Amino acid sequence: MEQSIAIGVSILVVYAIVLLIGKKFKLSSRYERKPRVLNTWSALDEGIDPTVQDKK
Repeated sequence: MEQSIAIGVSILVVYAIVLLIGKKFKLSSRYERKPRVLNTWSALDEGIDPTVQDKK
């Protein structure tokens, strides 16, 4: 009985540490953001030809 309690507490501590580290780094949001300014490299990724200029 004492051993299962110790295992349960250990699992909770590890889970809490993982959550704290995950909130600190937030790696997923870093890769999901779109750039604020569309530069020539990201324009090519979006299918926009940066060599063609708008005639205004």
